[in-house]
Amino acid sequence: MRLLKPFCRLPVRFDAARLRSELQAAPDSAWIDHPDDYPGNRALRLITVGGTENDGIAGEMKATPHLDHFPYLRQVLSNFGVVWSRSRLMKLAAHGTVPLHCDIKYHWTNRVRVHIPIVTNPGVRFTCADQTVHMGAGEAWIFDNWRPHSVINDSDEDRIHLVADTLGNESFWRFAARGQWERFGDAAATPPAPAPLEFRPGEQPPLPMERFNVATVMHPAELEVLIDRLIGDLAPQALPPEAQPVVNRMVMLLKGYCSEWRQLWSLMADHPD
Repeated sequence: MRLLKPFCRLPVRFDAARLRSELQAAPDSAWIDHPDDYPGNRALRLITVGGTENDGIAGEMKATPHLDHFPYLRQVLSNFGVVWSRSRLMKLAAHGTVPLHCDIKYHWTNRVRVHIPIVTNPGVRFTCADQTVHMGAGEAWIFDNWRPHSVINDSDEDRIHLVADTLGNESFWRFAARGQWERFGDAAATPPAPAPLEFRPGEQPPLPMERFNVATVMHPAELEVLIDRLIGDLAPQALPPEAQPVVNRMVMLLKGYCSEWRQLWSLMADHPD
């Protein structure tokens, strides 16, 4: 999701020691290789399509059996009061990296990823656009994954983050608006850390999870919104004069595509034909 600035540290904190203690219940066999085959990157799936071992994004989301071993982690997710999509624990091996990339798939058009570091150290650095931060253990962060971003673990220990995807809701975005959006490193601009969320023994709060996410056939109104965003990314008004004819042609083709799609929708919509 596009954000106003590369990073936002949310005004909340969690008990990283408690989260680390729950990690001990996870067998090594639960960790799988990263779906994009990034070396040194592994994941433990918590919420997936159907609650099974997969990395899909289309379909009803359910908890995997692994989530039962993490009662405090469940309370952490519940604390945000949002509907969750695909969520995992992500491990980055010592001296490993996540290469520079952008998340521009359909899933990320309206979703944001919440990062909560569990095992980390100052050698772990997250770069997005022109900004680099260290996410402290027990903090919660969101970032603009539409921009180029990467991670480096310049340390001798594995890094483990909880990463959870959500569309957010009004209260979540109001909450984020109170977060730390400014450039980091200025101690005077950093608000005091809140007290960490306490573990509530025996409490298993419900976690709303996506039931509907990817339509069989996209509605024309949504297509037009997506096409307008892509045209905005082209920034035709900022291009040199020699590029204008090509970009204008591309914009015309994209707008024509929307017109054709709307007409076909009027004939077929999502009917099996």
